[in-house]
Amino acid sequence: MRLALQEAQRAIMEDEVPIGAVIVHEERVIAAAHNQREQLRDPTAHAEMIAITQAAGALESWRLDECLLYVTLEPCPMCAGAIIQARIPWVIYGAADPKAGAVHTLYQLLADPRLNHRCQTVSGILADSCGGLLTQFFQQKRALGKK
Repeated sequence: MRLALQEAQRAIMEDEVPIGAVIVHEERVIAAAHNQREQLRDPTAHAEMIAITQAAGALESWRLDECLLYVTLEPCPMCAGAIIQARIPWVIYGAADPKAGAVHTLYQLLADPRLNHRCQTVSGILADSCGGLLTQFFQQKRALGKK
C-alpha cells in the first residue's frame, strides 16, 4: 500500500486527484499507476484502469487471476467492473469512498454472486494516510478557488 501511496503523491505533483494503484504478481510489482484523467483528458484514466492495462501488458494476458491489486481509495463501479473482467482475485484498498465506492460502501460488486467472478477484499489499510491525501488535496483546491 505504501507504493500505492507513493503513486498518489505523484498524482498530486501532476495536479491530479491523489489516487494510486499497484498490482503485484508472484511478489513482484508489475504495474504502478495514479490518476491521469486531467493529463490524458480521459474519464477512464483512473489509477486502477491504468494499472490493469499495464499488468495485462506485463503478463501478456488479460487474465490477471494470480494478481493482487492495492489501491488507495475504494474502487468505483467502472474500476470494479474492470477488476471483475480482469479476474483479479484480491483487492486491498485504503480509504472508503462514500460517494462512489463499489466494493463495500455503495455497492458490493466484487462480491456479487450474480457475476461471473468474485474477489476477496481487504479494506482500511493505511486508511488515514490514504484518505488524508484526498482531504488535503480538495481542501487546497477549495482554498485556491476562494481567492
